[in-house]
Amino acid sequence: GVSAVIEPLLSIEMSQSDAPDLSGVQALLLTSANGVRAFVGVSDERRLPVYAVGDASARAAAQAGFENVESASGDVDALTDLVSKKLKTGDGSLLHIAGSKVAGDLAGFLCKAGYDYRRVQLYHAARAMALSPEGVSAIKNATLEGVVLYSPRTAESFVDLVGKAGLDCRFLTAFCLSKAVANKARAIDWKKVIVANTPDQAALIKSVQESF
Repeated sequence: GVSAVIEPLLSIEMSQSDAPDLSGVQALLLTSANGVRAFVGVSDERRLPVYAVGDASARAAAQAGFENVESASGDVDALTDLVSKKLKTGDGSLLHIAGSKVAGDLAGFLCKAGYDYRRVQLYHAARAMALSPEGVSAIKNATLEGVVLYSPRTAESFVDLVGKAGLDCRFLTAFCLSKAVANKARAIDWKKVIVANTPDQAALIKSVQESF
């Protein structure tokens, strides 16, 4: 019931890569739905277990035909907890399908815990160079009440672009998926910064609904 303006802050560019080597891999780690799309574009493998950071990534994996999908329903910390509970260090390597930029220290935690962690970059998220004319107009004319931010990188991009456009966001509320997102958003002044109770889309949308 909340009207919205869509403002792309990143564009996803798939890498021209061969299918990754899956020998000795016990599970795939997916930290975004883009990772799912990138993987299925280069590989027919669907039987390996998938451990996804959140429900959106898990749904994308299930829709792509993966047979065994589990969701951490949270952030990278939640994913590391799920992996440590479900998988053994000696049963094979963990292959993280990722972009050129990654949030959190998934590699550090898993390697420290004794897992054989590997990451393969299959896509790149390029930052937008400017806000759309519609987005600029909506902020200038104060027809918006809030901005919904899903990741630290998109928050950082938004802050940079409103600065370049000379826009004032002090009448807007920033709705942030997590504290990490909010930390990036707070580089500029807002009317209010609200962090979702849990780092998932359902909680983020609920935070918006409760504010109107």
